[in-house]
Amino acid sequence: MVFNKILGNINSLENLEKYHVETIYVDSEDLLKRILRVTSDHKREYGISLENGERIKDGDLLFNEDNKIIVVRTKSEDVLVIKPKSMNEMGEIAHKLGNRHLQAQFSNGEMIIQYDRLVEDELKRDNINYSREDIKLEKAFRHVEFGHTH
Repeated sequence: MVFNKILGNINSLENLEKYHVETIYVDSEDLLKRILRVTSDHKREYGISLENGERIKDGDLLFNEDNKIIVVRTKSEDVLVIKPKSMNEMGEIAHKLGNRHLQAQFSNGEMIIQYDRLVEDELKRDNINYSREDIKLEKAFRHVEFGHTH
């Protein structure tokens, strides 16, 4: 079976207990893709081929018939959540990490990057407030797709 449109989101369903839920788990990078081959938690293989620039997101429904739904869930990711004490400290952190070409996301005054042991060691050494967490990202880290030289 190939799904080519999103039918809604599981968060908008009422009486969720009346549904049989089959789940497709994807990495956050898969949220950037329009065409995917996936396997559900029921070991069934499916294709996803969305049109018009549509992209899947956590909770999207791909199937909803006879009280059976198929929902997309993003896997959690191992990340470092950096919590700078000041704007000056944020600038210093961003400068140091920028030289590593790491992708970052920002939310509520925090910087979120994919886990990297060397970065963690540097944060510890510089006494930067951070935590290592396993979280679901609302959007994928975008990979740098251009050449760069120093």
